[in-house]
Amino acid sequence: MSEDCCFLNKDALIVKAPKKSPLALRMVVLSVVMICGVYICSICLKQIGTQPNPRLMRAELVDIPCRDPRIPESELPYVHYPEPISYSRDECACTPVRLFVIVSMQRSGSGWFETLLNSHVNVSSHGEVFSNKERRSNMSSITKTLEKLYNLDWNSSASKNECTAAVGLKWMLNQGLVAHHKEIVEYFNRRGVSVIVLFRRNLLRRFVSILANSHDRDAKQLNGTHKAHVHSRNEADVLARFKPLINATDLIPSLSHMDRGSADALDYFKNTHHMLLYYEDLVSNHTKLIDVLEFLKLPPRKLFSRHVKIHTKPLSQQVENWDTIYNTLKGTQYERFLTADYQ
Repeated sequence: MSEDCCFLNKDALIVKAPKKSPLALRMVVLSVVMICGVYICSICLKQIGTQPNPRLMRAELVDIPCRDPRIPESELPYVHYPEPISYSRDECACTPVRLFVIVSMQRSGSGWFETLLNSHVNVSSHGEVFSNKERRSNMSSITKTLEKLYNLDWNSSASKNECTAAVGLKWMLNQGLVAHHKEIVEYFNRRGVSVIVLFRRNLLRRFVSILANSHDRDAKQLNGTHKAHVHSRNEADVLARFKPLINATDLIPSLSHMDRGSADALDYFKNTHHMLLYYEDLVSNHTKLIDVLEFLKLPPRKLFSRHVKIHTKPLSQQVENWDTIYNTLKGTQYERFLTADYQ
């Protein structure tokens, strides 16, 4: 009996530990993992905030424009690195581009001059872009058109596949240029546009050319088509046969109007980065073309044009009522136009 009592008392003294619940253990482990994860993430975020992001650094380097140390600081406002939307410049991305505009009046040699510029492999001059009335209807339309053109997104026959170094257009004074001259001059100065002003000294020859061109617009003397510019001597001779009959009464007022228009234009653009050219000088002095290339900072090239001059004879042989016109201008401020052609 005593042994049984002892045995019972021994079993009574043994206390077994209760089994732990698997769910509770899992919750503890999950809590520890979450706490460690939060701690590690906070440390990583602090490091990211204090260290430079390689991707951002690469983006900033791409945004830095190409800079040529050989370009003087005074020329930097006229140097541009366009990023066209319609295509990528690729290897030409670091080729600096000059923006220009040819300011002129009809029948002043601007068409011939522009073809000379376009014969340069690195020049794109897109013609009379603002002959379209909608593009010049207001300053907003003008700016939108210029931005597209100067961003190298304007497509025309003058567009080059080579690395463009100068891009521009031909702009006649009566194509919105005078009407919005203040805003346009401000735009030119802000965007760094170089202005080439091209006029004709002999306004009487210009007047004869205007009348002859107007006549051909109606007569269409070349196989039923009107051509403002020709590419053969035969075509030029056909157009030169017409001799206008000039209204002597209106002649001096007309020449005065032309003269005043030229003077006003020079005044409008005197505060821009510009150069003044005369058609007669371009014809008689080919070094003037070198001056133009230097003005646009373009590499020298031999320039050529397929245009053939139409009126080559003395004015006395190209005006129907020459004697009347001669007497009208004799003794006036325009007498010099009677004999001076390319002087």
